[in-house]
Amino acid sequence: MTYQWRTCPSDVKHFVAHLQRGISEILYNEYVGFYLHGSLAMGGFNPLSSDIDVLVVTKTSLVVAIKRELAKFFLVCSHSPFPVEISFLNEEQLNNWQHPCPFDFHFSEFWRASYEKDLANGTYHVLNDARKTDADLAAHITVTRHRGIGLKGKPIDQVFPVIPRADYVASIVNDYQECLERIEEDPIYCSLNLIRVFWYLKEGVIASKQEAGNWGLLTFPEEMQRTVKKVVACYTKEREAYSFEKDELMALKNYISNHIQSLNE
Repeated sequence: MTYQWRTCPSDVKHFVAHLQRGISEILYNEYVGFYLHGSLAMGGFNPLSSDIDVLVVTKTSLVVAIKRELAKFFLVCSHSPFPVEISFLNEEQLNNWQHPCPFDFHFSEFWRASYEKDLANGTYHVLNDARKTDADLAAHITVTRHRGIGLKGKPIDQVFPVIPRADYVASIVNDYQECLERIEEDPIYCSLNLIRVFWYLKEGVIASKQEAGNWGLLTFPEEMQRTVKKVVACYTKEREAYSFEKDELMALKNYISNHIQSLNE
């Protein structure tokens, strides 16, 4: 079963409250706001597999000492029990928008080993003050403005700029290209992401992965619907509920890529 913030179980809300408190204690008076995006904000959050997606905004850039404290905090709380994907941006970065967007700190499980190594060895290979950018932030901020939930601080429309459509499209198409290549490796995420990019490019709809899957069930040809139904079932229930054949994934991938190509002609 999947949820949105209003309907999610109490343990999810308690976990998010713990995140807020911990971050607030580390940032002190630098806090501008804490904002949910992704599946927990839009619907489709699966406690068994979904990340908690968050953007945090601060008044000024974070110093390295604060980044290291944040890394220690997330290494303990992320995946206990829910994985966290979170980015920290400051007001100057948002007020002077550029794509790809600069950011101060990011944590996801992908970075766990690198942060653990830096902290254990007292090194600064990744936890440093080097300028970093992330093309995905154009998509995250757009989703936050359209579907996000502000849980602390200033209202969303006072914090986040309107992202130019070209930057948003560049952001989602970058992920789309990766999903074309990785659909056999991760059929659930990649299939749903391909569908939602297609939906946006075709009709301008900013959707969750679950909403995109449901749209595919309603609009895709009958020969594709069996695959989409399996993908949606795996996403909303158990990820291993069904297996996928290469031929069916290639058919879905080709159907979407061909239609997106025709939209650009």
